[in-house]
Amino acid sequence: MHGLWLAMAALLAETPCLLHFCIARSAPQPLQRFEFTETHMGSPVHIVLYTTETQTANNAARSAYARVAQLDQIFSDYNPQSELMKLVDHFAEQDHEPVSVSPDLFFLFQKSQAISEATCGAFDITAAPVIRQWRRARRDRKLPTTKNLQEAISRVGYRRIKLMQPGRNVLLEPGTKLDLGGIAKGYTAMEALKVLRMLDIQSALVSVAGDIAVGSAPPNQAGWRVDVAGLNPTKDEPLFHLQLINASISTSGDAERFVEIEGRRYSHIVDTKTGLGIERRATVTVVATDGSAADAYATAFYALGVKGPDLMGHLKNPPELAVSWLEQSANGKFHKRTNQAFDKLAKNENPTVLH
Repeated sequence: MHGLWLAMAALLAETPCLLHFCIARSAPQPLQRFEFTETHMGSPVHIVLYTTETQTANNAARSAYARVAQLDQIFSDYNPQSELMKLVDHFAEQDHEPVSVSPDLFFLFQKSQAISEATCGAFDITAAPVIRQWRRARRDRKLPTTKNLQEAISRVGYRRIKLMQPGRNVLLEPGTKLDLGGIAKGYTAMEALKVLRMLDIQSALVSVAGDIAVGSAPPNQAGWRVDVAGLNPTKDEPLFHLQLINASISTSGDAERFVEIEGRRYSHIVDTKTGLGIERRATVTVVATDGSAADAYATAFYALGVKGPDLMGHLKNPPELAVSWLEQSANGKFHKRTNQAFDKLAKNENPTVLH
């Protein structure tokens, strides 16, 4: 045995490149950036990830998009064959026994009810009747009739949904319509990111129509750079440059989706008490560890408006969120507010402040 070691030592001494070759072969491959875009949920879904091989990246993106497509089949209010729409149709006209639903749908129902309670109904997934009235108004550029609005508002109220455990059972009041547009995209981005993590891709970003979820930082970076846009995203400089890791971020407001009717500007986000698009000229951004929370609270804060110096002062049991708010008043003056958690992110003091 001793002679064998001497022979190997002599061989390596004569061929030094052999040792170098072995070390080079075992060295880790550098991470490369890969980007993908597909259309799901009627919106572009953008994925950025870092890994070592093209095939690994392609397989990971394919798996993430498969999860997105699966959730679209559950949450869509456009597809009559989605789980959500089948549930709504089941309770369309009369009382029925509770129906057991998928874990994803039940989770979003639970999350939605908690946020509806916290925001006193400013966020409400039963707002579908007024949302549909307002979609028609935006398309026709004509306000809904008072009669139609009153009828739609009468069928709105998050307590029309009853959730029962065990069994993930759901009971809807007859005629209840549901719209998950204010929460599903944030949840979907986070779920796609989870798929990538399970495939050992830690550094990734998923954007579903602007609702963003990020994992670990890209190579040699403190975090994922995410710019927070102002009231005129295509013209103005970003309000903030954030460095985020292991977080979700959503923005809501009237910056890009609005309509002018009879000389008044209305947002696509509906006030469930009036049935009309909100006229507030504002944008709100929320950062959270939970994508569904970031999405839903951004919508809720825009609907509520800023009340006093505390951005979350009107919430019941406010969660841990980083929030920024920018509003333009009727006289053209801008009002910008942020909470302490957002200030820390904006200063890049700690990109994991919420983690």
